[in-house]
Amino acid sequence: MAASKLRNATAESEAECNMDMSPMIDMVFLLLIFFIVNATAIIVQTDPEIRPPVAKNSKPQEDGSGRIVVNVREDGTYTAEDFNTILPGDEEIYDYVKAAKERHESLGVKSKLHLRGDKETVFKHSRKAIRSSARAGVDQVVFAVFVREP
Repeated sequence: MAASKLRNATAESEAECNMDMSPMIDMVFLLLIFFIVNATAIIVQTDPEIRPPVAKNSKPQEDGSGRIVVNVREDGTYTAEDFNTILPGDEEIYDYVKAAKERHESLGVKSKLHLRGDKETVFKHSRKAIRSSARAGVDQVVFAVFVREP
């Protein structure tokens, strides 16, 4: 008799031992939304008039934060990342890089010059942009190239 009561007591508790998974699914969706909202997408706009050179030993850069894009066109003119803002000389490049560097420093990010030069551009034009950004305090330069012809 005591054994049957014990069996009945244990049989009922096993039947009631169901776990409701709906709060767990809600939590997974909340975490997913949190990470999607906090993820930052780094998009570098490209100037359609610039054809970067091909480098077979190039590799993509892992960290894209802190990039200050300066485009060097074939005729030696400079444009900002939006490629509509023309930077006519050294002082304009310096001012553009300095302002972007201060914006990045306020976010705690180290700035780098992302130089996109046309493959027909003479290096002296690139050197001018590098010198102006060095005066502004940006000493790292990333050259944009294609791994192979697009």
